[in-house]
Amino acid sequence: MGLKVGDKIPNFKAKDTNGNDFDSQSIVGHKPLVIYFYPKDNTPGCTAQACSFRDQYEDFKDLGAEIIGVSSDSVASHQEFTKHYKLPFLLLSDPDKKIKKLFGVHSQMLGLIPGRVTYVTDKNGIIQLIFDSMFATKHMPKALETIKRLVS
Repeated sequence: MGLKVGDKIPNFKAKDTNGNDFDSQSIVGHKPLVIYFYPKDNTPGCTAQACSFRDQYEDFKDLGAEIIGVSSDSVASHQEFTKHYKLPFLLLSDPDKKIKKLFGVHSQMLGLIPGRVTYVTDKNGIIQLIFDSMFATKHMPKALETIKRLVS
């Protein structure tokens, strides 16, 4: 079924880019948040998506928002991806797809490709936008537009 606009982001835990334990309670409900699910590190679409968030990261930070990427890749893969593309935000490793299932992110193209979905929450952790599109470069503008609307 999955989460809907108006739902509060549930609590979840994962390993972050640095191999540390990440607890969603440390950030959800404290500031506007962009959580984006993507298929795989170092693939053309996912790299374009991550780099679009990277290139506008200061705009998100200036608005008081944080960005977190989630995929089933390993911590080691995330570390290499982050280092190679100089990503300034955390990536979470979801190898058992628990977070993906918790959010209700569905696979695309007959289940062959993991979903690409972006969630934007307000500072209370309430979902204000769910953007589900395989067009990787369309996610960042939608997220930034929503964050700007939330904080204005």
